Amino acid sequence: MRLARRMNRLGTESAFEVLAKARALEKDGRKIIHLEIGEPDFDTPAHIIAAAQQALSEGHTHYVPAPGIPELRNAVADFLTRNERLAAAPEQVVVTPGAKPIMFFTILALCEEGDEVLYPDPGFPMYASIARFAGATPVAIPLRESHDFTIDPEELDSLVTDRTKLLILNSPHNPCGSSLTREQVEAIAEIALRRNLLVLSDEVYWALRYGGEQHSVLDVPGMAERTILLDGWSKTFAMTGWRLGFGVFPTALVEPITRLAINSVSCTSAFSQHAAIAALTGPWDEVERMRSTFAHRREVITSGLNAIPGISCVRPGGAFYAFANVTELGRTAAELSDLLLERAGVAVTPGTAFGGYGEGYIRFSYASSTDNISAALAAVERVVRAELPG
Repeated sequence: MRLARRMNRLGTESAFEVLAKARALEKDGRKIIHLEIGEPDFDTPAHIIAAAQQALSEGHTHYVPAPGIPELRNAVADFLTRNERLAAAPEQVVVTPGAKPIMFFTILALCEEGDEVLYPDPGFPMYASIARFAGATPVAIPLRESHDFTIDPEELDSLVTDRTKLLILNSPHNPCGSSLTREQVEAIAEIALRRNLLVLSDEVYWALRYGGEQHSVLDVPGMAERTILLDGWSKTFAMTGWRLGFGVFPTALVEPITRLAINSVSCTSAFSQHAAIAALTGPWDEVERMRSTFAHRREVITSGLNAIPGISCVRPGGAFYAFANVTELGRTAAELSDLLLERAGVAVTPGTAFGGYGEGYIRFSYASSTDNISAALAAVERVVRAELPG
C-alpha cells in the first residue's frame, strides 16, 4: 500500500515506543518499573466518576454541539476567571477529545507552506510533528540547562523571521519540568507583540507546580488577542483515559476551529463533558493531594539521581518529570535508555525523543510510587556502577 507523502512528515511519541519494549519484556516474565509515560498514577476522583455515571443514566449519550456543551464552556470560563488565569467568554472555549486536537486544529487553521513555527526543544514531540505535517517549517528554540531549561528571549528574538507565524510555549514544561519566570513571559510577550506573532500557550501542567507562582504570556496586556490557551483534564484530575481537553481562542478563530472539529471528531462525548464540569466545579482536595505527593516524589528522585556517579539533575519546578544530565556516562541518550531497560528493568525516555537538544539527557517520570522510584534509583545506580565504571 502506498501512503500519501505527507505521512513521512508525521512523527510519533517515543515514550510509547519505550512502553511497547517494556511490555514485551514483561510478557517474557521480566519485572519492569515504568518511569517512561507521563500519566498520573492516581485514580480519577470519585465525584467525577459519579458525575459521568449520573450523566449516562440520564441519557447523555447522543451528539452534542461541536465546540462543547454550553454548561461546560461556561464552567471552563468560570474556572479560568476564578483562578485569575484569563478573563474569557464561554463562546471562546472549544472542548475536544484530549488536548492534542487543540494543537492540531490551531496549526492546521493558521499555518501553511512557507510559514515557520517556533517550538521548544527539548519539547513535546507533537509540536514539530504537526507543524511539519501541515506543511510549515518547525524551528527549534533551544532549551539549555545553563538557562534553567527555559527560553532565552534574546535567542528567541534572533530566530524570528518574516515567515514566523506561530510561537509555541509550554510551562510548566515537558520534559524538563521547568517554568517561565515573570520577566521571561514579559520579554516573550514583547517579542510577540513587536513581531506580530500568534502564540499557542500549552498549560496542561498548570496545576502541577511547586513552590512558586505560575506565569503565562496571558498575564501581559494585549496577549489574549493573539494567544490560544491549551489545557485539559488529563494531568490535573488524573483523567488521561477520558480524553478531554480544551482551548480558549481569540474570537476570530473559534469558527474555523469548530469547523475542523466537525470535520474530524464531530464532538466530544456527551457524558464525559458532565464529568468535566464536576472536575472544574467540585472539591480541589484530591488535586492538592496529588500535587503534594508529586512534590515529595520530586525530592526523592532528584536527590537520588544526583547521588549516582555521572548523573546530575536540576530540581524541576513543575509537572512530574526529572530531566537528568547523563553526558558523563559516555553513551547516547538512546543507548543509555535501552541499557537501563535491559539491565536495570527501568523504563525511561531518552532526551532525544523530545528533540535534538535533548541529547545527553534522560527523562524520568515520577508519576509512580515512592517505592518504585526508590527501587528504580537503586537499579540504575547498580547498572551505572557495573556497566559504566568510567
